Amino acid sequence: MNLDALLAPLLDPCSEADHHRYGFELPARAECVSRARKLTRERLQCWGIEGDVHDTAMLVVSELVTNAVVHADGHLVSCELLNDVEHLRISVQDQGCTPTGPHVCRAVQEEERGRGLLLVESLSSSWGAHVPNHGAGRIVWAELPHVDIPYGVDFPRGAARPC
Repeated sequence: MNLDALLAPLLDPCSEADHHRYGFELPARAECVSRARKLTRERLQCWGIEGDVHDTAMLVVSELVTNAVVHADGHLVSCELLNDVEHLRISVQDQGCTPTGPHVCRAVQEEERGRGLLLVESLSSSWGAHVPNHGAGRIVWAELPHVDIPYGVDFPRGAARPC
């Protein structure tokens, strides 16, 4: 198996193909969560996303990738970032899922685990999950609002720059 292929971004960060969308795949292992944070941090810096949105995105990616690794029975986890006019959308796809899907747990204070989706819910403007059109598993996504769009950035679909 070619491990370099598993760790390679799905889109070249320097390409002009679609500089508002970025994705990567990683092995579904706990030690790869830090790699997901590193790839996300690099892309957010490239896009000029800083401050609270950057910090929140890092936490959301960490929680969603961790959940995919811990709760799904698969070998790969995919992550996609979509930087749109008003939102940063984070999507994480696993390869297997439980019949009920992800849900927010109300963990008791003494427990060390079980608060991941509660954090995602409280930090994002919206979140959800669905079965992908192609492939196995489930996609869990979250949207973070942002208005700090770097000067001169062109957005897809002829979208207007917010005031």
